[in-house]
Amino acid sequence: MNFYVEVAAKLIIGLLFITLLINVTGKGNLAPTSPTDQLQNYVLGGIIGGVIYSSTITMAQYIVILLIWAFLILITRYAKTHIHAVGKYIDGEPVTIVKDGKLLVRNCLRVNLTAKEVDFKLRTGGVADIKDVQRAIVEQNGGLTILRKGDKDVRYPVIVDGRINPDVLELMNRDDAWLKGKLHDQGVKHVSDVFIAKYQDGELNVVTYSGK
Repeated sequence: MNFYVEVAAKLIIGLLFITLLINVTGKGNLAPTSPTDQLQNYVLGGIIGGVIYSSTITMAQYIVILLIWAFLILITRYAKTHIHAVGKYIDGEPVTIVKDGKLLVRNCLRVNLTAKEVDFKLRTGGVADIKDVQRAIVEQNGGLTILRKGDKDVRYPVIVDGRINPDVLELMNRDDAWLKGKLHDQGVKHVSDVFIAKYQDGELNVVTYSGK
């Protein structure tokens, strides 16, 4: 096969494969929200970029490699979504670095943030005085969510992917029993049935995995 024809064919297959993978797994790979999503993009780019110019790797081998990587991605994403321990191990969990106006140095070091980086993140978040911050939470993608004292609404999910966020519950001055009672009032039996739940304007807005 002519070199340019072979490269063109591999490029077309790579493009079709990426499009199919994005449609199957969602737009998370296109706009990564976690370290795993970014890693998947890097490896996929390395596979396609490293293979298309190599004449020693046949078209069949190229397709098999892409299929193996797709299988690994799908298994990983399924495990992250449905198995809490796996999701926690792979992507980690949000970490609170400021609580009630006090900087939690140990947590900053846990997520490898220097004092300079913490100060920069707070300043870019519009924080002039750390004492005004009720919570500052480092998200799984490295972003910083800031909750200020006196905010009427928490504006942060109290349940995500079937798991309770204890920091948000504490901000609301509520406990697990209160939350489960609210869920029961809406006909939701288990926390694990909840896709996302937010507390706004004095009401708990719940969306379950069934879409209700």
